[in-house]
Amino acid sequence: MSDEDLLFAELKAAERLPSPQGVALKVLELSSREDTPLEDIARLIQTDPALSARVLKFANSPLIAPRRPIVSLHEALIRIGLKAARALVLSLSLLSRHPIVQCPAFDYPRFWAKSLARAVALSQLAERRRALAPEEAFVLGLLSRIGQLALATAWPEEYARCLREAQGAEDLTALERKYFALDARKLTGFLFTDWKLPEVFVDAIAAEPAPEEASDPRTQTLAFQLALAERLAAWCLGEEEAPDLSSIGIAKEQAASFLEDLKTAYHAWAKLLEVPTDFPRPKAQAASTEASLPGLDILVVDDDPLTLARLKKPLADLGHKVRTCTSGPEALQEILRQPPELVLTDWSMRPMDGLTLCRTLRESDWGKRLYLIMLTANETEDALVEAFEAGIDDYLVKPINLKVLSARLRAGQRIVHLQQELAKERSELELKAKELTLLSRKLEQLANTDLLTGLPNRRYAQQRLVQELAQARRYGRPLSAMILDLDHFKSINDTLGHAAGDAVLKHAAQVLQNALRASDVLCRWGGEEFLAIVPNADLAAAGKLAERLRQALAAKQPKALALRRPVTVSIGVGACPPARDLDSLLHAADQALYRAKEKGRNRVELA
Repeated sequence: MSDEDLLFAELKAAERLPSPQGVALKVLELSSREDTPLEDIARLIQTDPALSARVLKFANSPLIAPRRPIVSLHEALIRIGLKAARALVLSLSLLSRHPIVQCPAFDYPRFWAKSLARAVALSQLAERRRALAPEEAFVLGLLSRIGQLALATAWPEEYARCLREAQGAEDLTALERKYFALDARKLTGFLFTDWKLPEVFVDAIAAEPAPEEASDPRTQTLAFQLALAERLAAWCLGEEEAPDLSSIGIAKEQAASFLEDLKTAYHAWAKLLEVPTDFPRPKAQAASTEASLPGLDILVVDDDPLTLARLKKPLADLGHKVRTCTSGPEALQEILRQPPELVLTDWSMRPMDGLTLCRTLRESDWGKRLYLIMLTANETEDALVEAFEAGIDDYLVKPINLKVLSARLRAGQRIVHLQQELAKERSELELKAKELTLLSRKLEQLANTDLLTGLPNRRYAQQRLVQELAQARRYGRPLSAMILDLDHFKSINDTLGHAAGDAVLKHAAQVLQNALRASDVLCRWGGEEFLAIVPNADLAAAGKLAERLRQALAAKQPKALALRRPVTVSIGVGACPPARDLDSLLHAADQALYRAKEKGRNRVELA
């Protein structure tokens, strides 16, 4: 296993990578089995209303080119195809999940907006030259830069430093390798493999920097399309000029039509998947603590369209992301689908008033984290007491004064920011705890492992013998132990050097390990000696096994070394009973080994 593989395994074990959650995770697990009926997957998706709605929207989208609208998830899965549906569910799960610990320099909205533009562009390119089905190309485009999100999730502060230092894409890749020992492209491939996405996805990601070097024509085509889709996505976001499309057979006079269709499809998809396509920035303010606070995700709830229209633009101009709902039930569905940070709700609404909405939110775990501001025309003492008992954090009297509203929102920003900081600290502590657990396991493994041969060491052997002896006594089973000593080992060190001696030890360890039973344990006992723990074997059975080990080593010699004599082993075997305790068992095996040495070596002796 390479260093990159080990690093990925550690990140995955520490849960520091983007990963599907809840229903999406269960769908991935269920759909990985070839015999799973589509009905079972459809029933599972139906338990998540938001996911169900998005899958149905995808199935009815122009990308799939439906002949008639469908409302059945089962039909949707048939239309999309299980492979594409599986990847789609994964994509939607990652798209809707926001990390608790955010990377300061990573623009999450722009990342997903560009990912979506890339997905639409790649699906349209796939329609012109079909290296993949358009729906599969869409998913590949959406997730092809997921390694960047993974690095921002795993090392938020360190990756922010990379992003600030990088002068371009190639420079960023070099910095990623410098700081993390693997780059975002490689990490994307690891994630695709872990999620069991098609192998051609992994090959295309790896080949994208140099498509012409890919050996497989399909991979070459897909890598070229992926590189072009990246440039088209940058054009959609206004980051660069439109690329030359003559390489895909589009003449200059047709290019404008292609680009216009692409931008139209991109905005349609952004609306369908609720991905922002503009990125408002807060207006310049006086240098203060409030000015440095990020804008809030605000949900405004009011049954008066004029009030919603009057509030939406000023709040957006202050740098906030604003969504609106015209009723309490609609607000509950929206909050369940994508929780905001602050809810600004009117009191007098039908059929559910603002007071009932606040009580309902505070009764749920996710609603307790929201900051609630009530809009009311009633400022009586009893009414305000009732509102605060229902769970509001603040209130504002109608008619709304925008200057006062801005001040109340700044108070909300401070509270939300503090909550996020606490959540970040808690998440970081949890990550540190997991890292310490992993480190503890590694240290324990190192403490019990012989670094040269990779076998358990003497410390582990003694602990394991105590355990096996206790089991043997409890269940009345035999237990045997062998001490194995390589013959004439000192002469190898003296004539060929310690490097050759180390090579012989590693070779012998591998041969002896392969010759043992699965239930047996081979340990490095010290120097050129090994200890084999042989449970459920009496002296005679252990003796036969020892002879098999001796013959295996004699038959398989290290080829790379010019040895004066073949590598052989002398073995002493002890058993319990008649040895009644650990010391007597080891003493019996050691005495038997002494006799094997006396009788000429390369032999087995029983206690």
